[in-house]
Amino acid sequence: MTKKTLMKLGQLFAAVPAGALATLSFAPYNYWYLAPVSLCLLFALLLQQPPKRSALIGFLWGLGLFGTGISWVHVSIANFGGMPWLAGWFLMALLIAYLAFYPALFGFLFNRFNRGRPFHQLMLSGPVFWLILDWIRGWLMTGFPWLWMGYSQIDSPYAAIAPILGVEGITLALVLSSAALVGAVYYRNWRPLMVVALVVGISLLAGKKQWVVPNPDKTVDVAMIQGNVPQEIKWLPSQRWPTLMKYTDLTRENWGADLIIWPEAAIPALETQVPTFLQNLDAAARNNHSTVITGVLDQNEQGQFYNNILTLGVNAVGPYQYEHAERYSKHHLLPFGEFVPFGDLLRPIAPFFNLPMSSFSRGDYIQPNLEANGYSLAPALCYEVAFSEQVRQNVDYDTEFLLTLSNDTWFGKSIGPFQHMEIAQMRALELGKPLLRATNSGLTGVVDHNGHIIASIPQFETAVLRTKVTPTEGMTPFTSLGSWPLYMYVLWALTMSWILARRQQGRFRDQQPEINYHD
Repeated sequence: MTKKTLMKLGQLFAAVPAGALATLSFAPYNYWYLAPVSLCLLFALLLQQPPKRSALIGFLWGLGLFGTGISWVHVSIANFGGMPWLAGWFLMALLIAYLAFYPALFGFLFNRFNRGRPFHQLMLSGPVFWLILDWIRGWLMTGFPWLWMGYSQIDSPYAAIAPILGVEGITLALVLSSAALVGAVYYRNWRPLMVVALVVGISLLAGKKQWVVPNPDKTVDVAMIQGNVPQEIKWLPSQRWPTLMKYTDLTRENWGADLIIWPEAAIPALETQVPTFLQNLDAAARNNHSTVITGVLDQNEQGQFYNNILTLGVNAVGPYQYEHAERYSKHHLLPFGEFVPFGDLLRPIAPFFNLPMSSFSRGDYIQPNLEANGYSLAPALCYEVAFSEQVRQNVDYDTEFLLTLSNDTWFGKSIGPFQHMEIAQMRALELGKPLLRATNSGLTGVVDHNGHIIASIPQFETAVLRTKVTPTEGMTPFTSLGSWPLYMYVLWALTMSWILARRQQGRFRDQQPEINYHD
């Protein structure tokens, strides 16, 4: 092999570990500085490559990131899918390849447009292409915005950008500064370092600004119950009342709390199957001047299933009646877990596609906040906390807390639950609201308005997290404006890139010698 061939192979081999390196920047590892290192390596590998080859480099980088970063998905397939191991791994390979397609497309676009114009590539069109592809990945086929690079920066200086531009703004800052750093080194030009200094400077200045104000007069006493019910037995008919009694006993010990929160689908029955239990729990909560918030599944008269959050006790609607209860119905459903895309085709293939109640209906995109014991909570159920725009649009000026119920028992002792909590932390930081997160087996915790976990209990323990939480007043710029500033930036960057490219082409034509065909 020639030296040039060996160098090309080395670039391909380097792409996979460069992508895997980024996984270590996310929870539970939290080496946030490895995210820019991984991006710098990617940009260095992409520079001066033909479009098809850069697409292959991007794809291999994506295999490294998603092959390690979403390995937790296979835990649920292996433990609860009922599929042969070969079919399970094939399904995982398809998912990873699909996700790796996005950095592959980025690599192609990166060198398809503005190749040979390093400033345009690295600081205008490149970061914009990344942002647009992240948006598409977070939307297409209901979206999978997991491992957006901005989430890895929850503890870095870039985190201060979240209340202004959200997690996408952090991603843009991270990609922009990484690309500029590579440009400065590769082209031996110090001017791109001004971009790095500007991005870091803005982040540091933003970190000194307090967008919301804590209101200690409305501090709430919260008890979050982690039942730690094994997923394998949760829905067995013989375990229904032992599970209900477990939660009831833990609740009885904490009647002094203002809010008592049970996790997602804590009640192992449809709401219509346990009306007497709910009426008794509601009456007990009212007698103790408390509110119980619980996840429960429901089936309406039309036979549609819903994944709901139900309030009992002191709430906005009075004593419990099924027809008038205060509920939140999950809107953003989990693919294959709560609905099956192309269900008629896939359900006959394997039991994995026929998990109990895997055909839920959607609640409205925007729903009223839950009113619980005088407090206003904006809810998000499990997976949908990953969708920043949906959570943002359900927060209003009167919202005092974010609430998310989950059940990550499906993913065992993998890194998935830690990434899920990190995403929830970002929602609290973006919106400037404390977040209450109750889960079946962890991670159960409280996140303050700065995105820091201030109280939690260990995974896989039956326990109650009892703590006091102070709400905030005011709204962050991201709460008010959402991603509109980023849309404007994308439009500006693409316009500038087009104008500069046209000028450069015109200058090139002017410099060509004039040919006299009559000589």
